[in-house]
Amino acid sequence: MAMQFKRQVKAEESVNLTPLIDVVFLLLIFFMVSTTFTKETHLNIDLPEAVGEGAAVAADNIEVSVDAQGNYSVNGQQLVNKQVGTLRDAILDVAGDETNTPFIITADADAAYQAVVSVMDLAGQLGFVNLSLTTRHPQGAEE
Repeated sequence: MAMQFKRQVKAEESVNLTPLIDVVFLLLIFFMVSTTFTKETHLNIDLPEAVGEGAAVAADNIEVSVDAQGNYSVNGQQLVNKQVGTLRDAILDVAGDETNTPFIITADADAAYQAVVSVMDLAGQLGFVNLSLTTRHPQGAEE
């Protein structure tokens, strides 16, 4: 008579994924907390009041003027064209490395919005932080 051995039933082996999921969530939280997000640069614009006393104008400032046709001038010197590269070179010639110099934008009321925004964007790219826009005192306003 042959011996019959009882077969052992093998238990199904499975991988427990719970610790793996816990580790993945911890890594996700770690990377979310430790990641530095890019900080968008914003220009702090000091818009002077249209009514009231005018601010004192310093002698050592940079004034960019935009006329109704979109032509630029830097400190009274008319530029040869309307290109932003020419404006950048003229501002760098006047300012050098001094980005703390007051930067004043004087634009005609009929000037294209894009021309004014281009000057503001260029000022921000060059690092100017003391930016202001000029206005005129309205006629008939109470003093």
